[in-house]
Amino acid sequence: MSNQDLGLPEIKIDSASLYREDVFTDRRAGTLRRMIPVLTDGSPDTSRPVLWLGQTQLMTPGGVLPLGFEIEAKDLAEAIEKFPDAVRKAVEDAIEEAQQMRREAASRIVVPESGAALGQTLGGKIKMP
Repeated sequence: MSNQDLGLPEIKIDSASLYREDVFTDRRAGTLRRMIPVLTDGSPDTSRPVLWLGQTQLMTPGGVLPLGFEIEAKDLAEAIEKFPDAVRKAVEDAIEEAQQMRREAASRIVVPESGAALGQTLGGKIKMP
């Protein structure tokens, strides 16, 4: 059965956006990933920049909060140095996103008309005896 038979979109790897990944971790604070651009034969693609990604987890009252973020760095030493500030920014962004979601959810709350909680009808034609 094909993806189209199941109503799913066709999923393909973008051969112009391939990366090889190197992972560095201290097994305590987090992980750094060096994303090295490559060509379809696996050789380095020097026309694109190397990307540095950070990952960590924070314990919150609601449970574990996974964080992923990009770090502007030219090498591993610089990525390590910038990791704490990148974590702080990722936490701030996550808090702002949660607050925005809370505001959007609050604006969708339906408030009944005044008096409805006291057993008055909301304007429907059917009346109960």
